[in-house]
Amino acid sequence: MSKGKLQKFAEMETFSNVFQYPYSVIENIPFQMKGRWREDYFHNQNPIVLELGCGKGEYTVGLGRLYPDVNFIGVDIKGARMHTGAKQALTEGLPNVAFLRTNIEIIDRFFAPDEVQEIWLTFSDPQMKNPRKRLSSTFFMERYRRFLTDGGIIHLKTDSNFLFTYTTFMVERNSLPLLFRTEDLYHTDGIDEQTRKILSIQTYYEAQWIDRGLNIRYMKFRLPHGTELKEPDVEIPLDDYRSFKRNKRSGLVTAK
Repeated sequence: MSKGKLQKFAEMETFSNVFQYPYSVIENIPFQMKGRWREDYFHNQNPIVLELGCGKGEYTVGLGRLYPDVNFIGVDIKGARMHTGAKQALTEGLPNVAFLRTNIEIIDRFFAPDEVQEIWLTFSDPQMKNPRKRLSSTFFMERYRRFLTDGGIIHLKTDSNFLFTYTTFMVERNSLPLLFRTEDLYHTDGIDEQTRKILSIQTYYEAQWIDRGLNIRYMKFRLPHGTELKEPDVEIPLDDYRSFKRNKRSGLVTAK
């Protein structure tokens, strides 16, 4: 690990808005704040919104600025990246922004039933060869249901046609209520002002992708409790490109 990363990890240990519980830690030390985020950290009864795979935390911080009456938690395992947003939130004095460094595969260990109202999936790795690792897969949706309110909202913002197409089929296969969908976010007419305000937040990498002429896709849908979720059984063409600084795709043409 580089000296710069070590310094960031050391500094994050002092940040009051960062909770570090990777898998190796949570196995031995229970997370005491599960079900008590509002009482023990935010000290209010406002809605809680998660950004899963938050990277540098730009979206989490941006949402926190726009909506001071909503609590936002950015989640990622990459601590060196998260350091940027966590430090910015402290510098700007954003009491409604927190960060959780952990593996998203165990996200349900940190929140109690009905504790979260919305989830943002912003530019997640499409995981074209492994559906169980896609953050919009039914594998993860079942985990989200354990702490998301009944009918809570899932937002997906992505540069990946593969992930967007897969998620569309997943929503259709399970008859999830679709609230909005566009394949070209910044060239779509009729978006209401409130939605446009939220979607105006751009991460560093998103700006890179837009400069490369890539469409940004967005959808939001509700995730009701109850019915068993089923994976879509369809072949989807792989993306012709990979996102900024991601590895090249395999020689496969399609995947499920």
